Amino acid sequence: MKFFCIADADTLRGFRLAGVDGRVVATAEESRQAVEDVLRLPDCGIVIITADAADMVREMIDTVRLERDRPLIIEIPGPRGKPAESKGLRRFVQEAVGIRLCQSEGS
Repeated sequence: MKFFCIADADTLRGFRLAGVDGRVVATAEESRQAVEDVLRLPDCGIVIITADAADMVREMIDTVRLERDRPLIIEIPGPRGKPAESKGLRRFVQEAVGIRLCQSEGS
């Protein structure tokens, strides 16, 4: 199973040094096309995508996460850091399923 990275040029450069293939994106259309292309790769198991790139195609990312077993989509902070309103896994599951998983301090 392979990894694939969808990101800005600097982030992708770092992943390529680790042997991860990927695509540089800067627009919503480039992000959409990159996600569509990676979904056609039969051996891609994990997609690493910057939050900026994912936000450009948020609905598509959420649909893939809910409707497909593979690939696993992992969002990472981009060059601008983590967005203030980023969704964590707990919040994503809560919205998808409609129940709160657990109550802890600060959540």
